[in-house]
Amino acid sequence: MNAQPDEPLQDEPLPEKDPVEPVFGLSDEQIGDITETLHSRYEDAVVEKIAALSPADAAELISKIGEEDRTLLMSRHSAAFDPRAFAELSPELRKDVLSGMPPIQVASLISELDSDDALNLIVNLEPLFQKEVIRKLSLKTRITLREGLNFPEDSAGRLMQREFVAIPQFWTVGKTIDYLRAAATELPEDFFDLFVITPAYKVAGQIPLSRIVRAQRTEKLENLTIDDTHPITATMDQEEVAQIFQRENLTSAPVTDESERLIGVITVDDIVDVIKEEAGEDLLKISGVGPDDLYSAALSTTGMRFRWLFLNLLTALLASGVISLFGATLEQSVALAILMPIVASMGGNAGTQTLAVAVRALATRELSYANVYRIVWKETLVGLMNGAGFAVITGATTSLWFHDTVLGAVIGLAMAINLICAGFAGVTIPAILHRLGSDPAVSSAVFLTTVTDIVGFFTFLGLATIFLVH
Repeated sequence: MNAQPDEPLQDEPLPEKDPVEPVFGLSDEQIGDITETLHSRYEDAVVEKIAALSPADAAELISKIGEEDRTLLMSRHSAAFDPRAFAELSPELRKDVLSGMPPIQVASLISELDSDDALNLIVNLEPLFQKEVIRKLSLKTRITLREGLNFPEDSAGRLMQREFVAIPQFWTVGKTIDYLRAAATELPEDFFDLFVITPAYKVAGQIPLSRIVRAQRTEKLENLTIDDTHPITATMDQEEVAQIFQRENLTSAPVTDESERLIGVITVDDIVDVIKEEAGEDLLKISGVGPDDLYSAALSTTGMRFRWLFLNLLTALLASGVISLFGATLEQSVALAILMPIVASMGGNAGTQTLAVAVRALATRELSYANVYRIVWKETLVGLMNGAGFAVITGATTSLWFHDTVLGAVIGLAMAINLICAGFAGVTIPAILHRLGSDPAVSSAVFLTTVTDIVGFFTFLGLATIFLVH
């Protein structure tokens, strides 16, 4: 007799699914657990939990807990954190956290980091506190940090690390490998390339580690050297550095001083942070907010946003001035007041789409004087086609709504004109600002909104005055 499998009970409840855990980072439950342990005063348990976190997870913990919990955690257990965790924090939060520590402790953290991360920790500190921290460091570290602070903000000199491997160009692979093994404790923790230098310490080329590993010991370095290196001057803006890495597919690049002597190296992990930072800054600038608004004091955030909103108020008053020119027209038709915001709003939204594309293209150098006319024509054409489509939609809707075909034609024509102007202005405004040396991400949106509002109101009310007012 064959055994039959048991039939599942129809009313048996299905097992509950576990909550979805994040692919990376800390879950809210983990953060809550650490916070609860902190308040329970089981100090060893807190230290154990912190020690189990990666630097990125530890930074996430510090940034997500409340200010009171953060102060409590740092006052009791700051020494339990991996120093690299503080390098992962946003600049404003890092400044607040480190400023609450004794200078000797901050100096101890800096001493355990690579030179680029060490500079990131100290660069935003208050000048007096910064000097106190620097006094607690070794002579070598003090010299390195002071040299780094002398470079312009957001430059390659601030981004580079001083730990690199430089090899004389007349060495062989065997001698190089023997040197790397003998000097293992003095080498950077991670590196991708060896830099071949002349007796004057100028870059003669670079060799990927993979070439060294595969070569024979008797092979001369000059036979393995990649001549097409991309030395970066220490004063170059970090955004330009990121573009070089992206364009040339680099993993590391040498940094040179004004005499073309090798002084540091930039690696791709630093460039990832730069790309993220620059992209985020441009996005935030368009809205008039700063990269550290999330952690800044309310008063500071209010002041920054107030200035931006005040500028927007002035442009809104300018648009209102245009409306006031057609007061008599508005008095004769309530429908105009109802429909008027539609034209300006559609123009503003269409212009913002074009503006976003143009600002990004300028940042990545995809848009320049060589192709600006073609892009302007293309975006104007897009505005014309979208304008024609929405002219039909809004015109037909208005005609049915207010039983007035002339009014429908007026709003349709105004819509088409405003979307054409939005496409044109969305490219030309940031291009002109960029040409004048201004950051197009900062003020383009204000100028664009002013243009689309004024054009939208003026064309709609002007056409209404011509065709509707008797």
